[in-house]
Amino acid sequence: MRALVVHEPNRFSVEEVERPRPGRYELLCRVKAIAICGTDPHIIQGDFPGFWPKAFPFIPGHEWTGEVVELGEGAADLGWEVGVRVAGTSHAGCGYCRLCIEGRYNLCENFGDERLHRQYGHYTQGAYADYVVHSVKSVFAVPDELSDEEAAMLDPTSIALHTVKRGAHAPGDTVAVIGAGAMGLLVAECARALGAGRVLVVGRGARLEKAASLGHETIDFMAEDTVTAIRERSGGRGADVVLECSGDPVAVGQGVEAVRKGGRVAAIGIPPGAGTVPLKRMVLDEVDVVGVRAAAGEMPEAIALVAAGRIRLAELVTHRFALEDYAEAYRVFTERVDGALKVIVRP
Repeated sequence: MRALVVHEPNRFSVEEVERPRPGRYELLCRVKAIAICGTDPHIIQGDFPGFWPKAFPFIPGHEWTGEVVELGEGAADLGWEVGVRVAGTSHAGCGYCRLCIEGRYNLCENFGDERLHRQYGHYTQGAYADYVVHSVKSVFAVPDELSDEEAAMLDPTSIALHTVKRGAHAPGDTVAVIGAGAMGLLVAECARALGAGRVLVVGRGARLEKAASLGHETIDFMAEDTVTAIRERSGGRGADVVLECSGDPVAVGQGVEAVRKGGRVAAIGIPPGAGTVPLKRMVLDEVDVVGVRAAAGEMPEAIALVAAGRIRLAELVTHRFALEDYAEAYRVFTERVDGALKVIVRP
């Protein structure tokens, strides 16, 4: 099969490799569409050496949809059939550590031990290929109402939904989203779908314009101070919840300053360096600050919300490429050419 192989940081090519075979409780799927994730460039550039991935050569890619073409041992006993249309997620937890039992398989205590845990496209071979193998724990059937492009975006949508749940806003609350990239816009969509009364999106340029076109209130951080603007838009009280999606090291601190007393800040952006959090304010005003990692079971909910039209995905797709043109797709995504948001790659 053809696959995107990263041989070392920043050196990759589409080439012929051996097609994988499914093992026990695994599925071989023909990939129909993949969306470039903001994590992919970090993996390709070698920003997490020895972690994502553990070693090169490596096939990245984890936001995908496809069709089951071969069942591994035991998969049929669980109801899987050839021909089922599916979407994949990256984590396949061990299933029996304490955190997996609690439903937090995204934090599996056996992370890194590939005998027990997989993270596809991160340290387990991924989906930028004609075919991909996944555990039955990390694929979900997709209804006909969703296009291939929408289905390929279900993984980040489930992560966005998990982010909003970690923020834990109440119906009618004002939610501020810092970062207007693809994840920030997905988080904004999920916040509204889960009952936020107002959604304020902080960003700039074409991405902020997209947020406005989706009906969210916008704050241009190039023209206004982020903290001041959020507080002004919320009557001086502060947002009930701030969801940090930019990965900027200063953004979590801005969230703590911009949220109301007793409010909550949830961060999904992975900062490249240390930031500063106003601890006095966090302590005296009982501001909760929580991290977010991937998703923890939200995929079925994400599928239902997208199928019902309550979360819009098609509007976020800006570019499309064939797998053999991945180098250009990567350039468009990383350089944000023409306001690139979700870039779809098709084998």
